[in-house]
Amino acid sequence: MPPPLRFASADPVAFKARVTLASHDEPDLTLRQLLAEYPALSLDPVLPTVLDSKVANLRIEAHALTPDTPLYLPPAFTVQSLADGASAAAGPGQSPAPAALPAAATPAGHGDGSQPPAIQARHPEHLSEREAVLIAHAAEIAAAAGYLKRGMSVLIRCEKLLVEHLAKQIAALSQRPHREIEIDAPVKGGASHAALGGRRGDLITGLEKAVREAVPGDIVVIRHLDLLGGGTDASLSGEGREITDVLYEHSDRVLLAFIDPSLAIPEVLASRFAVRIVMNILPREVAARDGAATVKIPVGVALVTREEAELFEGFDPNAFYKHVAGMNAVRLRHALLYALHEYKSADGGEKPTFDLLLHMLRMFKAKNSSTFELPNTPLDAIGGYDDVKAELRKVLKIINGEVVAPGGLSPQMRNELIPGGFIFHGPPGTGKTLFAKAIAHEMGGTIQVVSGPEVTDMYVGESERKLRELFAEARRNAPAVLVFDEFDSIAGKRSSRDDGGSRAGNAVVAQLLTELDGFRPEVPVLIIGTTNRIDIIDEALLRPSRFREIKIGYPEEPAARKEIARIHAKHFGVDYSEELLDAIANCTNGMNGDEIRSIFRDAKANELVGDGRKADARVLGEMIGRLQYTQQAREAESKELTGRTRAGGHARRALTLHVVSTADGEDPTT
Repeated sequence: MPPPLRFASADPVAFKARVTLASHDEPDLTLRQLLAEYPALSLDPVLPTVLDSKVANLRIEAHALTPDTPLYLPPAFTVQSLADGASAAAGPGQSPAPAALPAAATPAGHGDGSQPPAIQARHPEHLSEREAVLIAHAAEIAAAAGYLKRGMSVLIRCEKLLVEHLAKQIAALSQRPHREIEIDAPVKGGASHAALGGRRGDLITGLEKAVREAVPGDIVVIRHLDLLGGGTDASLSGEGREITDVLYEHSDRVLLAFIDPSLAIPEVLASRFAVRIVMNILPREVAARDGAATVKIPVGVALVTREEAELFEGFDPNAFYKHVAGMNAVRLRHALLYALHEYKSADGGEKPTFDLLLHMLRMFKAKNSSTFELPNTPLDAIGGYDDVKAELRKVLKIINGEVVAPGGLSPQMRNELIPGGFIFHGPPGTGKTLFAKAIAHEMGGTIQVVSGPEVTDMYVGESERKLRELFAEARRNAPAVLVFDEFDSIAGKRSSRDDGGSRAGNAVVAQLLTELDGFRPEVPVLIIGTTNRIDIIDEALLRPSRFREIKIGYPEEPAARKEIARIHAKHFGVDYSEELLDAIANCTNGMNGDEIRSIFRDAKANELVGDGRKADARVLGEMIGRLQYTQQAREAESKELTGRTRAGGHARRALTLHVVSTADGEDPTT
């Protein structure tokens, strides 16, 4: 079998879609005609005879343009002809390329071996929200418009803030007549939906009217399909049933619909659409043109104005991406304007740094989220556990891009080296959640701690919806750490029993697996589960490609307990000596970090609001004695309870024998 033809395109998604459509619907389309319509450069030399081959008979791969890859002009094409073809393919209303272009991939074959001059990167002078959206998602916009142009309905999953900018642009680029269903201008007079009342009933009536009156082939734009027919197949509402019936009844209408990632629609309704496109993160690079050259530029250049970049000293577009990948283009522009407002008017003082900009971005995300917060616990603030910290630091080096490989570390390899998450397991009070906060701090990200039982809900589908919202919020706040405390309550082993509780638990685990497998490597989100019962976690979640298990037990070594004591003594302002710390470490064997912390906390509280004695060795010794007494009392009570249980078991067995023997007619006294 001959090797595939590899082409690099400024719009690889649209190029690949065109190849796929040609292979099925246009068997006579040649490679020459394809390149004239969708310009691309070859990663390998192409023979002239191949240009007249049918696309349906070729194996064609689509690749993105990269800065260091040599490219070749297809035979009989020139740089200018490719540029003219790209301009024609863009059509009216295409989003403008940013004025800032960096040095990037340029054609390697010019006949004389010469290279065009490198293009210098420049940030745009001004950038509106609409321009930012159209630049960031130009590839998806072109792909959606291409599918619509060929009569295929498209469902786009994106955040609500993007819909107003995407809907008209995609419909216009499709070059088909289209009808809008405006949520702010509902159609009145829907008698069939009078029982619903309000705007939703009017909107459903307007949707049905638009679908029925549209000419076959016209595009009907549904901006908020999730609000009109949302739900699941198990809980399909009456409105959802009616909308589904109307859309299937008029299957010759071309639909362009939008749904939010945090909301679900019934699969039967989603199946009405031939193509589904997801726009949930920003791309690392976007395509742009400068005269005859088509290049890729970092999103940190394309979506950041010159004023914003110059304000923060040491601005790094590549490092910038990790902190904004999960945001949509509109929120990114809001965050940058927030940072610009905070520091532009500052008089005097030192110029704000790039690190300060990243901190402002984290603050902006935390302030705009009701759940995520900024952690303030560094890894060094946790005493002991050197083996755990060493393992976590290895992963953090990869996440933070601090690993330097001899031949360079590709983004793909870097992403494969990062685990999907961790499961911290061990007895209570050993600092499992504290380690999660320290990881988030070292990542320079945000964190949300969710108790497992908070996710579960009595209504069908609600637990899965809550999980979808949690993961979507984590992506928006990336870099982020999402912590599930009491992880076993939502990730227990799936059961084959057919009762309602088992089905609900199985559905939650299935949703967890779906979300974990759906993570994009460009968005640094780490999932951490904490549990005391690793033995009941579902085996599918314990696969190495999903979660890495780390045991956090009691600090067994005296040196570990000494370091924990030192940190808490400093925190509470208790005077100490090395001899005192050694004594405390020797007396706290079998205690967890939280109990060691309570020694210094209670001693300091006693000094401030108790009998006023200074928190010295004597007082600390008393606090340790109280803890040991409490532990011994608890152990004695547990043994007593166990003894009573065993005695009760013996009594029950004796009573059973007595009843059985009496029933058999035997003498109960024998």
